[in-house]
Amino acid sequence: MSMHPDKEERAARGRETGAAGLFPGTPATPAAAVAYCGVLTALAMIFSYVESLIPVHFGIPGVKLGLANLVVLSGLYYLKPTMVLTISLCRIVLTGLLFGNGVSILYSLAGGLLSYAVMLVCMAAGGFSPAGVSMAGGVSHNAGQLLTAVLILHTPVLIRYLPVLIGAGTATGLLMGLLTMRILKTLGISW
Repeated sequence: MSMHPDKEERAARGRETGAAGLFPGTPATPAAAVAYCGVLTALAMIFSYVESLIPVHFGIPGVKLGLANLVVLSGLYYLKPTMVLTISLCRIVLTGLLFGNGVSILYSLAGGLLSYAVMLVCMAAGGFSPAGVSMAGGVSHNAGQLLTAVLILHTPVLIRYLPVLIGAGTATGLLMGLLTMRILKTLGISW
């Protein structure tokens, strides 16, 4: 998939400077990058909140769609990795403080950090579409949270739950990956 030369130049400039220069009229300043991170953090928080309102039950405790991952995964394709990490961490901590508790923050951090690392590795390895990167992120997010539960609760038998979480992470990761591909196409960003 190829972009128009002007879009390619803006996307390259956006990756070099963070958000700055990616879209027409976006100033290439550190303040603009901070503002852009703030807006994307707020968007990810809104997605998390909306997801908590959707009465979708998969029959598996703790399984969610992962709508906030749309912001993280999309950001990995046009922002600096450190900016995406900042957005993800801010979203996890702020959402946890507003709608959760200390334990929920711990579980979300474990899943979010492992997912972020795995998605970066998949992108660096090449050969993965955003859907593939998202599926790997979904599975690793669930695995990180399960490992955290085993360590906190001192209950190794929870590992038996891993195959179910792998399936759920794959399915929700595929859905979020396909949505991300649509978002990137709309923004004119190739992968």
